[in-house]
Amino acid sequence: MERNEVVLVDMKDRELGLAKKMEVHEKGWLHRAFSVFLFRGDELLLQKRASSKYHCGGLWTNTCCSHPGSGENVKESAIRRLMEEMGIKTEAIEEVHSFVYRATFDNGLTEFEYDHVLVGEYDGPFSLDPEEVDEIRWVKLEELEKDILKQPKAYTPWFLIALKSAVEGRKNYA
Repeated sequence: MERNEVVLVDMKDRELGLAKKMEVHEKGWLHRAFSVFLFRGDELLLQKRASSKYHCGGLWTNTCCSHPGSGENVKESAIRRLMEEMGIKTEAIEEVHSFVYRATFDNGLTEFEYDHVLVGEYDGPFSLDPEEVDEIRWVKLEELEKDILKQPKAYTPWFLIALKSAVEGRKNYA
């Protein structure tokens, strides 16, 4: 799979084919994605998406999010992207939830994703890819909840949806 292709799926996450990433976002087609949430005790590692990203640039989101390749296991893809985007080497993540969401952005692009939520614990080094990530921060969950209430538009829409299931899933995973 080329890096600029994503896996199209139906509402049950069955693969339908591949399409160019920008075309998928321009036409709002449903595609497979994942969101990784890494915790360190009562803190969550957030990333600020690179301001140059095609949508949601400069917004805070979960540790890592991307699209798995055709035939690629979601967990394996998440492990690969954690290394590519964040320089994080870990295999200690597990899928805890999945959901479908749709969001249209001011630039006309649409995210319509079947998103797999993975969680894990991490307390190690980083090496950020500046094309993907502007900055990172560890944030206590209670501080994060307050900040989301104060400025929800500072966060990506999928993060706001997935956060609760990631925190709950982490309790079951731990």
